[in-house]
Amino acid sequence: MKLVAYVEEGHELDIRPARPKRAWLDKYADGHAYGCLPMVIANQCGWEICAPTSFTVIWNGGDNRRCLAVLPDEPGHERLLSHFGAGIFSYSFPAIFRVEEGYDLVIQGPPNNPVHGATPLSGIVEADWALTAAAIHWQITEPNTAIRFRKGDALAQIFPIKRGDVEKFDPEMRSISDDPEVAAYMAQWYATRRKFNEGLRDPSSPESQKKWPGHYRRGDDIYAQSAAPADHRKKLRIKPFADLRNSEDSE
Repeated sequence: MKLVAYVEEGHELDIRPARPKRAWLDKYADGHAYGCLPMVIANQCGWEICAPTSFTVIWNGGDNRRCLAVLPDEPGHERLLSHFGAGIFSYSFPAIFRVEEGYDLVIQGPPNNPVHGATPLSGIVEADWALTAAAIHWQITEPNTAIRFRKGDALAQIFPIKRGDVEKFDPEMRSISDDPEVAAYMAQWYATRRKFNEGLRDPSSPESQKKWPGHYRRGDDIYAQSAAPADHRKKLRIKPFADLRNSEDSE
């Protein structure tokens, strides 16, 4: 399957497979939070589009787009701009993205990567037909504060999704007692997790040495029996963009 970035002439697009690590995770409890596999998988889901230069954003709290200033460290970065007002700045990508027919492109901020004073906004584009300059938008939440982004920082994360899949689900809400097997298992799960968390209070305990139960990561249940399907993933293997500009293989 293809995901193509048609980069505009005279521009570069700093895009890479999304990375699992986060600075705050490295510091938190000696990195043991990386044991949270769902979070690590989310970190890796797609491709990161990075800042083309270091820049500072300052918003005075007003609604007008002139109430926000984007100050790049280097000239020539007009795609970093204030366009909408409401404390929002944008990075308009110097590329047109195309996905396979029937797919959309999710554009969001890098997950689990908080920036003090700013939050990314998300969008979904029907990129199989729409020829449009996509962008990532961030909203500043702290007025009169200099928010700093460095060259190479991930500003956006993109990934394709099958159009309409989420609408095919028929969601239901039931009592857990409707499924005695699930209810019994979860009662034991909570008891096991409470015991593990209590053990963490003792630095010399087996739980403290282990730091994380790890059942989900291993793909087993609380009875150490294999429970995950064959395609259970502990990491994603996202391919980098092949640069086919000016090559014979370029379409």
